[in-house]
Amino acid sequence: NSRTIYLLSQLEKINLDSVLESDNARYVTSKILHLVQSQEKTRKEMTSKGSTGIEVILSTLEVKSFNFCGYEFIAVLHFIIMECGGRRASVLVTKGGTQILLQLLLTASKDSPPNEELMVLLHTLLAKIGPKDKKIGMKARINGALNISLNLVKQNLQNHRLVLPCLQVLRVYSTNSVNAVSLGKNGVVELMFRIIGPFSKKNTSLMKVALDTLAALLKSKTNARRAVDRGYVQVLLTIYVDWHRHDSRHRYMLIRKGVLQCIKSITNIKLGRKAFIDANGMKILYNTSQECLAVRTLDPLVNTSSLIMRKCFPKNRLPLPTIKSAFHFQLPVIPASGPVAQLYNLPPDVDDVVDESDDNDDAETESEIETENDDDKDQHFKNDDIETDINKLKPRQELGRPIEELKMYEQFFPELSENFQEWDLVSKEPKPFVPDANLSGPIVVPTASEE
Repeated sequence: NSRTIYLLSQLEKINLDSVLESDNARYVTSKILHLVQSQEKTRKEMTSKGSTGIEVILSTLEVKSFNFCGYEFIAVLHFIIMECGGRRASVLVTKGGTQILLQLLLTASKDSPPNEELMVLLHTLLAKIGPKDKKIGMKARINGALNISLNLVKQNLQNHRLVLPCLQVLRVYSTNSVNAVSLGKNGVVELMFRIIGPFSKKNTSLMKVALDTLAALLKSKTNARRAVDRGYVQVLLTIYVDWHRHDSRHRYMLIRKGVLQCIKSITNIKLGRKAFIDANGMKILYNTSQECLAVRTLDPLVNTSSLIMRKCFPKNRLPLPTIKSAFHFQLPVIPASGPVAQLYNLPPDVDDVVDESDDNDDAETESEIETENDDDKDQHFKNDDIETDINKLKPRQELGRPIEELKMYEQFFPELSENFQEWDLVSKEPKPFVPDANLSGPIVVPTASEE
């Protein structure tokens, strides 16, 4: 009974016909796109419960002979998803839209040069529905669409309109550790540093997405080691200091936090922590955090900086004979030789606790490539000096005097030791206590006069 339902039924008939009716298909496609863009009623009909509008469009996109009108269909889906929100994105994923869009991306990339408008729409859609599909990283790798977005970024670094949605898709892909390692081998880490530096307040939205993508990539230990080997820890610290100095009005706090997230990901490995200390990162983050304490909106920066500094600070055994701690524990007797004497004879800047956290890096690198891990959970740094057993944290309550000495007070407190029971006068035995179900109200004890 509506124009939209009629056009969708026409489109279904075209899909069933073996003969391609190009003119009729173009007409139906253009009309649906015009109605979706101009009328809210049409958008509601396409996305209402029980409607088959999205299924019809997806089934049409699967027909290879309809590539000439594929742009209009992608524009219809793009307008629906962007206008109607995330709920429709979930519907698109459940209908198999991710697989179809990845296949279209692979087909469109074979054109020379590829259609820029179509690439922008496809990447925008994939970036929107990507968080709703936990398997999108694996699907992109199987379809061979993993490096398409990366190649587009490499070839169009100055075209920010195309680079932005491509980076958003790469950020979604990078949540999969296998994809992160594969992209790192193809030079994505070096490419991200070309985008985020040097300091500039132009295209801050592009830089924010690039930093988020880089932070996700650096969670892979292989990519983190690659960044350390190329000296990018010093580059990140320089970028953070530049933004700290120039962002006097604190308008770009998210960019500054993005830089800290990249440093936090790198310092998850032992090599990254050493590079951070060698680059004077402790002093830099400490000084910048002191300047951020007066502004409450910058608390996320202070918290992230504190986590990084705590993670990278050298560990020492107690007692501490050096100036590294505010407390000084001096042994009453220091032996002339032995391990304790060796600790006390160490220079102040030597870490006496060996960091063995990354000794099995090679095995972990191989497992990164072989194992599928689609979780987007942050790898929190665990500190062994924090006790987590609640039973151990509870103080033990011990009596100040033995129980034998306390028995002398039993005569003053007979109710604590004597067994008060009602005696049966006939059997001369105590009766079991049975409460009266009809008894209500307080129990009144008779006085001597009443007895």
